[in-house]
Amino acid sequence: MQQNDFSQGKVSKNILNLAIPMTLAQLINVLYNVVDRIYIGHIPEVSMLALTGLGLTFPIITIITAFANLFGMGGAPLCSIARGGGEKERGERIMGNSFTLLVLSGLVLTIVCLIFKKPILYLFGASDDTFPYADDYITIYLCGSIFVTLGLGMNSFINSQGFGKTGMMTVLLGAVANIILDPIFIFVFDMGVKGAALATIISQFLSCFWVLKFLTGPKAIFRLSLSKMKLDIKLVKEITALGMSGFIMSVTNSAVQIVCNASLQFYGGDLYVGIMTVINSIREVLTMPVTGITNGAQPVLGFNYGAGKYLRVRQGIKFMSIVCIVYTTLAWLVLMMIPETFIHMFNSDPELIREGVPSLNLYFFGFFMMSFQFSGQSAFVGLGKSKFAIFFSLFRKVIIVIPLTLLLPNLFGLGINGVFLAEPISNFVGGLACFLTMMATLWKSLDPKNEPKSNYNLSD
Repeated sequence: MQQNDFSQGKVSKNILNLAIPMTLAQLINVLYNVVDRIYIGHIPEVSMLALTGLGLTFPIITIITAFANLFGMGGAPLCSIARGGGEKERGERIMGNSFTLLVLSGLVLTIVCLIFKKPILYLFGASDDTFPYADDYITIYLCGSIFVTLGLGMNSFINSQGFGKTGMMTVLLGAVANIILDPIFIFVFDMGVKGAALATIISQFLSCFWVLKFLTGPKAIFRLSLSKMKLDIKLVKEITALGMSGFIMSVTNSAVQIVCNASLQFYGGDLYVGIMTVINSIREVLTMPVTGITNGAQPVLGFNYGAGKYLRVRQGIKFMSIVCIVYTTLAWLVLMMIPETFIHMFNSDPELIREGVPSLNLYFFGFFMMSFQFSGQSAFVGLGKSKFAIFFSLFRKVIIVIPLTLLLPNLFGLGINGVFLAEPISNFVGGLACFLTMMATLWKSLDPKNEPKSNYNLSD
């Protein structure tokens, strides 16, 4: 019997078996950056400037993550489909090509960003007061960015083979190391922001080492080997096409962060850039379970689609969507009731809290609508429908958020509030457009009557 056969048993159980450890992994992964911000946001005397400086580096870090998504999340669903179709040779070549692409992109990003970091950071909204903190952090972080791209990108191939717990351990190893090293480097060695960056890249190295050790070992279904790493143009195109959705989502997130920070610096100064840093941190924590359930669903959807079991694919999409909608609704209600508690996690400056609460309430209004974007997007990606996934990534961020961030502050006297309103509007418009399109196209095409005859007898 094939290992981790997602065509057997309950679809919801298959998804949860991956999603629960992947959600825990997402929680742990969030700790990489969130723990840095919590410690930095409480450095005596300079906490707000240091936290704001760290926030200015987010777009660069997001771009690095984008390349991990491009080649990792691009290759992993293809591996799931290949595994569902019993194509081991193809699956291993996909994984080997993704590895080579991750290495090359990581090296290029490191060199380019180190050369142009000063003009980049000022373009992203740095001031003379916040630049030194941003520079200290990103210089050290970039030196270890190759570990970030490999660790994040190749861990997707562990999850796509059904080893969710092993994938969780990848992130757990690095996160625990980061939690331990952060206070030592920041406070004991008095390294401040530099210490946070050093702790992060050491932790990412440990995660990267764990991933590569597993994928080259005997337990992996598809193994990483040197003979499969030679680039195949056809496979590169397939990987890039499918990963382009996650890549564009990350790059457009980066573009939104840049536009938001620059606009906030113009209309409100360092204080509001700091508030956006806190809001982005809270959003990472709150969206973590959604990311876990959607990422957990993708290998199951892809496997069953490759095996021609369309009813099970429908069951998976339905389960994923309901869980995401229920969770985001509850999370929004809790956030609206105790916003100060969430802000206090990252900074205790009275002015930041006073101005941050109304900004947070605006930004997260209708937070549950975001789940429609995640569910629709994940269904497209899981089944290899890259064109739809790419379009809706661009639609929400580039066509809605960025223009509104630039326009709204100048309309109806909104000012700063206009910057924070762009996100909820995009969730309502972009989320519904993505989900409804998925239902009208993908869902309709998954009619169980179109399944191969051998797939009609389903146990659940």
